[in-house]
Amino acid sequence: MTANRYASVWDAIEDTPAQAENMKLRAALMTALKDHIAGEGWSQVQAARILGVTQPRVSDLLRGKIDLFAIDTLVTMLSAAGLQVEMTVGKAA
Repeated sequence: MTANRYASVWDAIEDTPAQAENMKLRAALMTALKDHIAGEGWSQVQAARILGVTQPRVSDLLRGKIDLFAIDTLVTMLSAAGLQVEMTVGKAA
């Protein structure tokens, strides 16, 4: 039996490299938003009000339900939280 090695879990579970990159980006954006909410000490209700979403939506975010969040939604939420999103693009390895 041969063990496959992957650069990330997303490379292992997604069907295509494009899908894996999308998931990596969403995961990074979600983590940044979760860390900001925790750092500010916001309750889910406070975060929902600031981000312009419902409290159950914040709960989904904090519980890591990545499949429920598109990249553009996360960027909008990060901006509403007062954060700036920057992106770097490079050649694939």
